[in-house]
Amino acid sequence: MLTAIIILFIIPMLFGLYAQMRIQSAYQKNLQVESRGRITGREAAEAVLHSAGITDVEVVSIEGTLSDHFDPVHKRLALSEANYHGTNLAALGVSAHEAGHAIQQKVGYAMMNVRQTLVPATQIASGVSQFVMIAGFFGGALIGAAFSHSLLLIGAAALAVVCLFQLVTLPVEFDASRRAKQQLVTLGIVDRDEMNGVNETLDAAALTYVAAFVASLGTLLYILLLISGNRRND
Repeated sequence: MLTAIIILFIIPMLFGLYAQMRIQSAYQKNLQVESRGRITGREAAEAVLHSAGITDVEVVSIEGTLSDHFDPVHKRLALSEANYHGTNLAALGVSAHEAGHAIQQKVGYAMMNVRQTLVPATQIASGVSQFVMIAGFFGGALIGAAFSHSLLLIGAAALAVVCLFQLVTLPVEFDASRRAKQQLVTLGIVDRDEMNGVNETLDAAALTYVAAFVASLGTLLYILLLISGNRRND
């Protein structure tokens, strides 16, 4: 069991910490590297949107660090203040990446459609999995082994939904970054020799999605091991 904990919990946790450290390092580093064109993140996002014929998406500034996101329901591309106003390589990369999501919606990118379909179920499953698994882990002595086992089953099912969502998210994020990198060069927003900073930022960001999926998958596999062990002991 100790080996399972190390493989399914400790290693994914360390991987997640590494991914967070890498994105923070890459982002902070490239915040200091100004682009030659001095175009802001907002202008870059708008240029990418307009080049794709998208005129109904609003680009707005929001508070927070790396809080950038595209809201396909309200047609809103939200950029953190640093990226909205920034003229550095990190701001341009992140802004173009979010515009890439808007392009995905316009062209009907299949994996994005699947991801959006999973959002309501994932929001419910995320909360359920955390509550149920804690109760299933530690509540056996109080609520009975049979009920604890049932809770683990429910938690595993909920966590499976979360894992599926995170798995589908990977190609969505990778594709948005691919579109962003292509458009930044094609539109002349960034010169080719400046792309190293953009690539470093977006590749580090993509690693965080991989780490999140690995962590959730590891937890799911551990829960399934517990369930399997409970069955053998019955």
